[in-house]
Amino acid sequence: MNHSFAGKTIIATAQIRIHFDEPRNADATLIEYLATVSHRAIGGHVMDAFDETAFFLELGPDQILNAVEAAGFPCTGHLLALNSYENRVYQVGVEERGMLVAKFYRPGRWSDEQILEEHLFTQQMAELEIPAVPPMADDEGRTLLKHGPFRFALYPRVGGRAPDLESPDHLRRLGAFLGRLHQLGAAEKFAHRPALTPQSFGVDSAQFLLASEHIPDSLRSVYQGLTEDLLGRIERQWKLAEGFKPIRLHGDFHVGNILWDEYEGPRVVDFDDARSGPAIQDIWLCLSGDRQTQADQFCDLLEGYSRFHDLDPREMHLIEALRTLRMLHHMAWIGKRWADPAFPRCFPWFDDPLQWETHILGLREQAALMEEQPLPWPL
Repeated sequence: MNHSFAGKTIIATAQIRIHFDEPRNADATLIEYLATVSHRAIGGHVMDAFDETAFFLELGPDQILNAVEAAGFPCTGHLLALNSYENRVYQVGVEERGMLVAKFYRPGRWSDEQILEEHLFTQQMAELEIPAVPPMADDEGRTLLKHGPFRFALYPRVGGRAPDLESPDHLRRLGAFLGRLHQLGAAEKFAHRPALTPQSFGVDSAQFLLASEHIPDSLRSVYQGLTEDLLGRIERQWKLAEGFKPIRLHGDFHVGNILWDEYEGPRVVDFDDARSGPAIQDIWLCLSGDRQTQADQFCDLLEGYSRFHDLDPREMHLIEALRTLRMLHHMAWIGKRWADPAFPRCFPWFDDPLQWETHILGLREQAALMEEQPLPWPL
C-alpha cells in the first residue's frame, strides 16, 4: 500500500513548525531542522548523499505515514517530530487509536539482531509488569518493521513528567524500579549488544577525537596527554571494582527517559542504549549536587533498590570513572555524527575552541574526583 499524504503533510509540517513557545535550545533546533528536512524531502530536494545515512536524511512525512500505514495503522495525517538526535522519532496520528510513536532507526548503528535483543529485553519487562514501554508487534508478531530502506518500530504514546530527584519518595520508587530491572538484567546476558567498558567508551572515543579535525590544533597535545592520564585513572578505578558482575542495563537512565506518574510511579522509555555493564551506571545518573546531597540521594535509591536486587559495593569506585567515560563518549558521538546536518545545527558550539577548553577543564576536574574516596556505602 502506498499513498500520497501531500494534503495532510502540510498540516503536519505546520504542527512541527509552531513548536517554539520557549527559548531556542538544541532540542528546538532539532525539531525545526527535522521539519525543514521533511519539507524538502516532499519536493525531492534533499542534499546529495554524503555517507551511508544519506537516505535516512531523506525521511519525510510521506515515507513516515506510508510506513505506519503499511504496518496496519491507517493514519490521520497528524505528525509531530519528537526530540531525538540518534534516530528519528515522530508522534503519528492513527485512526481509532489516537496517537502512536514511530521510531526510525539510524542505519549503521545497530544490527537487526541488536535491535531485536533490545526489544526482547523490554518485552521481558512487560511480562513481569516492570513499567517500561516495549514496542508494539504487528499481526505476524514482528516488532522490527521495514518499509523500503527504513527500519522502524511503533510504540504506544505514554505521558508523564520528570521525576523529582530531590524527593526521597521518588528516589526510593526509582530505586525499586531499577532493582527490578537489574534483577531481570542479571538473569541472562546479551548475545549481540555491546558492553560499556573503558575501551569502548574511553579509548575508542579518545582515539576518534584525536584522529579527527574537531580538536583545535593548539589543544591537541594537551587533550592527548590528559586523556592518556584519565584512561589510566579509569583503569585503576576498574581494578578497585574488580569482580563485579556486568548485567543488562538501560544504559542511559537520565530524567529525560523517565516519565513519572504520581500514582503509578516511573515509566521508562528509550532503551536504545541498552548494553551490558556495571549496575551503578543506571544509578549514578540519578545523583546530582554536592557530595553530601549525592550521598543522601544514593541512600534513598538504595533503600528501594535493595528490595529487589543486591548492588555490589565495589561498584561505588566506578561512579566518577563512568562520569568521565560519558563525557568522552558524548563528544565522540557528536563528532561521529557531524556529517548529519542536524548535528551542526543542534551543537554549534562543538567546533568552538572555547568549548574545548571548557571540556578540558571538566576532564581535569574528573581527574581530581577520581582521586577522592567514593561515596560512602549507607550503614
